[in-house]
Amino acid sequence: MNSPRRTPKETQAIVERSLNRRYWAERRFRAYGFAAVTAGMAFLVYLFFVIFSNGLGAFRQTQIRVDLYFDPAVIDPAGTRKIDDLRAADYQALIRSALKAKFPDVEGRAASRELSRLVSGSASFALQKRVIADPAVIGTRETLWLLAGDAVDLFMKGQVDRALPEAERPLSDSQIGWLDKLKSEDALALRFNKTFLSNGDSREPENAGIWGAVAGSFYTLLLTLLLSFPIGVAAAIYLEEFARKNRWTDVIEVNINNLAAVPSIVFGLLGLAVFIGFFGLPRSAPLVGAMVLTLLTLPTIIIASRAALKSVPPSIREAALGMGASKIQMVMHHVLPLAMPGMLTGTIIGMARALGESAPLLMIGMVAFIVDIPKGITDPSTVLPVQVYLWSDSPERGFVEKTSGAIIVLLAFLVLMNTTAVILRKRFERRW
Repeated sequence: MNSPRRTPKETQAIVERSLNRRYWAERRFRAYGFAAVTAGMAFLVYLFFVIFSNGLGAFRQTQIRVDLYFDPAVIDPAGTRKIDDLRAADYQALIRSALKAKFPDVEGRAASRELSRLVSGSASFALQKRVIADPAVIGTRETLWLLAGDAVDLFMKGQVDRALPEAERPLSDSQIGWLDKLKSEDALALRFNKTFLSNGDSREPENAGIWGAVAGSFYTLLLTLLLSFPIGVAAAIYLEEFARKNRWTDVIEVNINNLAAVPSIVFGLLGLAVFIGFFGLPRSAPLVGAMVLTLLTLPTIIIASRAALKSVPPSIREAALGMGASKIQMVMHHVLPLAMPGMLTGTIIGMARALGESAPLLMIGMVAFIVDIPKGITDPSTVLPVQVYLWSDSPERGFVEKTSGAIIVLLAFLVLMNTTAVILRKRFERRW
């Protein structure tokens, strides 16, 4: 039985209802997308807020001003000025004497120890370096700013509640009273923390710095660039311009694409088994780290370089060959210069990924506690992401801001590298 024919008004109403459903579905989809983007931005803003609010304090450190007398009887009783004698002197005694002069009412060994703990234990090493660098200061008196202890630094940054019972605070009532007196005399202040940017790692939060990790990252990334860029570009040129299209090249291309998605820790296991286990290269060295990161970044560089080569119009190749250039001349003199901006962009992006990697470097031993600044590619060292991992696992409260401060420095390097990639692309990119 035939259905009754609809009138034009009925047909129009059906169409309008269908359109309304479609428009509503589109608005709903847009609302979902906007909500997802808004939520993502909100979480990102919160993440950066937490990092910067915790990390900015790492760039300031509490210091105590003292009038210190470089007593010859303590530093060099024999007056020989020998380096060994100057190095073995009791510089902590000079600090105790300076603090005792500020607080003459402090008596007893226990109270003297509490007073000495206001100053970091590393302050004596700073005095040692000062005297060894210039022995002429012996016998003189100077006003110096000495690094305060970790508990004092937390107190100055408002992270120690003086209202808590004395047993629950890292500072005693006497120490807080001394700090209040120093503060009233402008002898206690938060100053720019040079040690954070110039020191290596340390067990003491107030003396820990990122320079060792920065130096390790520099050596590792420099070697990674020197290894991965020429190998990746050469592989891309061969596969795109010279290799025959057959089953073997298809297998190679598939494996390159698959390697770009392999978890980074797999490359660390490969480096541990081959470079350290088989070849016997030193553990925790930038040399091994660079070789592992080269394996990690090569797929990214090869894929980006091949895409850059494909973007060069065929007419460039045909014109060069038509003018009598050989295929090698065509590639090296015409195609490669035009594809180089895209290759550099892909390389910088790959290097930025390598800078942020920690899992493969943990597998080759770059998680060791390294105090000294590395001087070469075979010296033990660590890198910034691993340094962040080490500090985040430390129980001391002072390492919280050190961790966030190191993340800020790492983010600054990543932003700089990605900005460089964008500038290179905008500066040298040609549109056809």
